Amino acid sequence: MALPDKFLKPYDNKAVEGSIYKRWEDSGFFNPDSLAALGAEERGTDAESRGKKPRFTEPYTIIMPPPNANGSLHVGHALFVTLQDLLVRYKRMRGYKTLWLPGADHAGFETQLVYEKKLEKEGRSRFKMDRDEFYKETLAFTEANRKFMEGQLRQLGASCDWSREKFTLDPDIVQTVYGTFKKLHEDGLIYRGVRPVNWSTKYQTSLSDLETKTVERKDPLYYLKYGPFVLATVRPETKFGDTAVAVNPNDTRYAAWVGKEIEFESLIGPVKLKVIADEYVDMEFGTGAVKVTPAHDPADFEIKERHGLEIYRVIDEKGRMTGEAKICAGLKTGECRTEVLAELEKLGLIEKKEKYVHNISKCYRCGTTIEPILSKQWFLKMKDLAKTASDAVENGSVRFYPESFAKTYLDWLKNIRDWTISRQLWWGHKIPLEGVDDVLDTWFSSALWPFATLGWPHSAKASRGKPFDLETFYPTQVLSTARDIINLWVGRMIFSGLEFMSEKPFSKVIIHATVLNKEGQRMSKSLGTGTDPLKLIEEFGADATRFALIWQAMGGQDIKWQQEAVVAGRKFLNKIWNASRFVINRVSDPQGLPLEKSVEEINKDILEKFESAKKEVSALIEKFEFGPALHLIYDFFWHDFCDVYLEQSKKSLTSKTNQTLFYVLSGSIKLLHPFIPFITEALWDKISLAGKKMLIVEKW
Repeated sequence: MALPDKFLKPYDNKAVEGSIYKRWEDSGFFNPDSLAALGAEERGTDAESRGKKPRFTEPYTIIMPPPNANGSLHVGHALFVTLQDLLVRYKRMRGYKTLWLPGADHAGFETQLVYEKKLEKEGRSRFKMDRDEFYKETLAFTEANRKFMEGQLRQLGASCDWSREKFTLDPDIVQTVYGTFKKLHEDGLIYRGVRPVNWSTKYQTSLSDLETKTVERKDPLYYLKYGPFVLATVRPETKFGDTAVAVNPNDTRYAAWVGKEIEFESLIGPVKLKVIADEYVDMEFGTGAVKVTPAHDPADFEIKERHGLEIYRVIDEKGRMTGEAKICAGLKTGECRTEVLAELEKLGLIEKKEKYVHNISKCYRCGTTIEPILSKQWFLKMKDLAKTASDAVENGSVRFYPESFAKTYLDWLKNIRDWTISRQLWWGHKIPLEGVDDVLDTWFSSALWPFATLGWPHSAKASRGKPFDLETFYPTQVLSTARDIINLWVGRMIFSGLEFMSEKPFSKVIIHATVLNKEGQRMSKSLGTGTDPLKLIEEFGADATRFALIWQAMGGQDIKWQQEAVVAGRKFLNKIWNASRFVINRVSDPQGLPLEKSVEEINKDILEKFESAKKEVSALIEKFEFGPALHLIYDFFWHDFCDVYLEQSKKSLTSKTNQTLFYVLSGSIKLLHPFIPFITEALWDKISLAGKKMLIVEKW
């Protein structure tokens, strides 16, 4: 068969990828409704399909974790997009009615900071704007970024249903968020109260745990005299807020003191503190007795709640000491510490100090130390919801892959506190109560994502005789995400789904690897450690980039990015292209498929290896072992098929050898499609096979 001139040239991804993606979109096969129509059509026209359950009737749903709409995607994003697309393409070819629903997150705190930096570069400030003006400008900024991100996803080959795309600030999502808030508030699960929170003194807002980072630091540990006790602390400046001395109830050293009140001289004269016993106290820390400062330590606040202690706020929102701090009123915390230590030294109230390594929280954006302060905020009660989320994993209803991450998830839920859901920002979902200017934590809306994106709560009725998406596609099958948001997102989606839908949002949670640079640093645009996938696609192509991402995903939880893998991917694509040119040029009329059972010895070995590869690749994908699956098909195609069989076939010109060449090549193209979809779809176009469809919807 004579080949088109274009096929005689080396593989040119730039001549293929854009047009192929347009054909996929034009076909409508990203949309599960179009798949269902194709399945019905096949049943009516394909003799082989008659009497069988039609393809594309059983739903398979993945809700894309919505990237933040405040910038472009990096290689870490490209990894999760590629792995999810691989799975969706595989399931589509297996005959599932696949829905991969894309979206974007407004990312409250993160986006506000990004936009404020933009304003700063322009010589502007939000403090010289009214709130509505700032909101509208930020919205326009995110809309532009969303369009750019969508382009990146398309270039990667993401076969998601763009007709169902969602944004966390879409009007229907906003109404769902507000309705959810009101329902939880009416049920007594949301309340407004005064508790210690993570506070950014720089940005003047409470922060979620995701917006803080834990840093190990060496500080002096001071042993201070409290009457008959000596207590160890790294924060002597907070002693003005002490309301008790706590010991462990099992500590016999202090048993006689429990329940008594001690009186002693301090910086501000005589002080009286009650001695209490609480299981939280670590007998091995310091002397085993600790001061309790409820306003500035979440654990101490819980002790206060259990024992009915008083509470004194000695640090304000700006990081300065309040009037309760007496001699330090108005000073910064560091200045107060210096003052307090000097006075304690004069009074002989410091017994000793020693070096101490401990963890502190810092703002992940600016690096300033987070100040735990007492603040009036909105909270979600977590005790019952946490049990609901724990039970779903413990009873096997939701499973983690790898299984080890179930422990991370359960440990967090066992030690959970009420969730601070309010933020002092201008960007995001404003809390829907009159006279309240706070907005909701970004993760509040994200917790509703699996069912909010599918139309809840508006799906109770049929629309024009057709069921709403919620009734068809919820619960979803798989969530794929990174380990750093297991607690912040996964758990919250699970308890939200069970609370509002009475059904888990997904059955399987895939925790994919984190992409690091060669030096082992997490990829970050702001730190200059990221790799732009668009540059890789421009130089090497989308398939080569996808190859590199999957190739390096071998089960470990860190991928040290190696650009050499992209080069290897490009070489593999050329190998596939050239092998296909050879086979298609030789086999002008591939009749007689499927192959007869009786084959020549030269063909038997490759057919056995191919059948084994098919089974193993399928099994590995089903277990979400995508990297090993690619390694297996790579080894088979390059070595068994090309290096050995293709060379042998040049000495055998029989029709059965030709049939075998064609059979293994066409089957290999199907196997490779979820991994490298562009080149495989392009090659499928060139295969002469009666009744074939686009590869994206061919049978696996």
